[in-house]
Amino acid sequence: MQKIKKDDEIIVIAGKDKGKRGSITKMLEERVFVSGINMVKKHTKGNPQMGQPGGIIEKEASIHISNIAIYNGSDNKADRVGIKTLEDGKKVRIFKSTGEEIDG
Repeated sequence: MQKIKKDDEIIVIAGKDKGKRGSITKMLEERVFVSGINMVKKHTKGNPQMGQPGGIIEKEASIHISNIAIYNGSDNKADRVGIKTLEDGKKVRIFKSTGEEIDG
């Protein structure tokens, strides 16, 4: 079971965007894309056959998974994730500080 999943609310704990919050839009092996975080400018060459103009576009770059933490809304701060097994054998993710379930 993964500790961090797509559409989780996270907070950046290291880097130029430290302290910013967002939700995960895409996950790779050890990197994640977060909405509105780690924006970079990319210089693109135009393609007249496809109707794409050239210029400078701003897009999201990936962040290493070690530089983010899940956001705990009840405490308004970053938290760690633990995994708890219920009586019926089902595994759920919990916040380490409060013990409450992340997946409702």
